[in-house]
Amino acid sequence: MADTPTARAAGRSGPGNSTAPTAAWRNWAGNVRATPARVVTPTSVGELQEAVRRAASDGLRVKAVGTGHSFTSAAATDGVLIRPQALTGIREIDRAAGTVTVAAGTALKDLNLALAREGLSLTNMGDIMEQTVSGATSTGTHGTGRDSASLSAQIRALELVTADGRLLTCSEKENPEIFAAARLGIGALGVLTSLTFAVEPLFFLTAREEPMPFDRVTSEFEQHFAENEHFEFYWFPHTGNCNTKRNNRSQGPAAPPGAVSAWVEDELLSNGIFQAVNSLGRAVPAAIPGIARIASRALSARTYTDIPYKVYTSPRRVRFVEMEYALPRERVVEALRELKAMVDRSGLRISFPVEVRTAPADDITLSTASGRDSAYIAVHMYKGTPYHAYFTAAEQIFTAHGGRPHWGKVHTRDAEYFSRVYPRFGEFTVLRDRLDPERVFANDYLRRVLGD
Repeated sequence: MADTPTARAAGRSGPGNSTAPTAAWRNWAGNVRATPARVVTPTSVGELQEAVRRAASDGLRVKAVGTGHSFTSAAATDGVLIRPQALTGIREIDRAAGTVTVAAGTALKDLNLALAREGLSLTNMGDIMEQTVSGATSTGTHGTGRDSASLSAQIRALELVTADGRLLTCSEKENPEIFAAARLGIGALGVLTSLTFAVEPLFFLTAREEPMPFDRVTSEFEQHFAENEHFEFYWFPHTGNCNTKRNNRSQGPAAPPGAVSAWVEDELLSNGIFQAVNSLGRAVPAAIPGIARIASRALSARTYTDIPYKVYTSPRRVRFVEMEYALPRERVVEALRELKAMVDRSGLRISFPVEVRTAPADDITLSTASGRDSAYIAVHMYKGTPYHAYFTAAEQIFTAHGGRPHWGKVHTRDAEYFSRVYPRFGEFTVLRDRLDPERVFANDYLRRVLGD
C-alpha cells in the first residue's frame, strides 16, 4: 500500500477507541456500498470527538451510520465511518418536563420497549423501528398523523459534535438556529451524540384496518384525514383495490389481535407469502398483475387495540428499494390518480403496494413538511428488480406537484431543485458553511443535494 495520508490513517486508532479493519459497507437494501478508510466505534462522546478531530487532521471525511435503512448514499464515505452502536441507552427521563434523553446509537425498538416499561411513549412514530434514533431523525423518518408530526419534530434538545470536535448542546433556548436545522441535518452539520424527545404517558390506540376501493378512498380522502388522528392507505398497482388503516386513541383495555390472526396477517401474508410472490414476480413479471389482484383481496378487515408502538410499527422482512415524496396535502389525490393512470397505461409491472400518509406542517428547516401540511406517496420495488423506469415516471409526477423527496429514499433531485421547494434552504446552507467550512462531513450525496 502506498504511503498516502489515507493509507497511514487507515491503520491508526486511539486509546479505548475501537477501530475495525476496513471492509465494504452496504445498506439494508443493498443498493448502496462504500469502502471507508477506517471504521470507528466510539465508546464515549469523548472518543467520538477525538475520532472527528483525527479524521480532519488526516484529511479524511467523516460520516456516521446507523442500521443502514436509508436508500440513499447519505452515510456512504471513503473516509472515516462512525458506528454509534456503543453509544446507546436512556440517559435521563424527566417526567416533570415530559422528556427522555437517549444516546444517539439507540435503536428505536429498544427505546420503545424501555419507554413502555416506564409507562411512557412517543406520540407518533414510523412503521418500522429498526433504525437508530439519530439515523431516523437525520433523514426525516415519519409516520402518519393529522396533528402529530415526524420523529424529528418531537425532539426537544440535542447534542452535536461539530467538525472541529466541539460538543454543542442545542434547543429552542440554546443555539436555537442550529437546533432548527440539526433536528433533520442529513449528517451535514455534525455527528449527533444524544437526542431529547418529548414523551407522554403510555396510551392506547385502536386500529381499524379495512379494504376499500381506490375510487372511494381517494374521493373520501379529506374526510378520512379529518376524522382520524392517524390515517394511511395502500394502493395495489394493477388493481382498483386499497387497504386502509385508521388509528385513534382509545381508553383501552388492550385487545391485540389473536396469536393466530396476528401470525397470518403480519407474518404469513405480509412477510412469508409476500416474499414468495415477489420472488415469483421478479422471475415472471407477466404474472404480477394477477398476483396483485389476489394479494389485494387477501387482507381482511380487522380491529384491535394496543399500546402505540405495537400499533404503529410492523415487522418488515421483505427487502425493497423505495422512493417517497412529500406533496402539499391538497395535491396528493390528484398526484396519486396520475400515478395510477401512468401505471395502467405503461408496461410496468409493480408488485409492491403504494403507501400514502400525512403530516402536519412543522418548523424544521429541511423537514419535508417544513411550513406546509403534507401528504406522502411512497413507491417501492422488490430488491433486485429494476426500478429506474418506475421511479423516474413517478418522480416526474411528484415534482410537477412541488414534491419534496424523503432525504433517505431514492431520488434524483439536486441543490438547485431544493432551493426552489424549500423556502429556508439558504438558511441551512449558510449554517453548514459556518459549522463545517472544510466539509469534513461531506460526501457525494451531500454535494448533490446541498451544493458545495
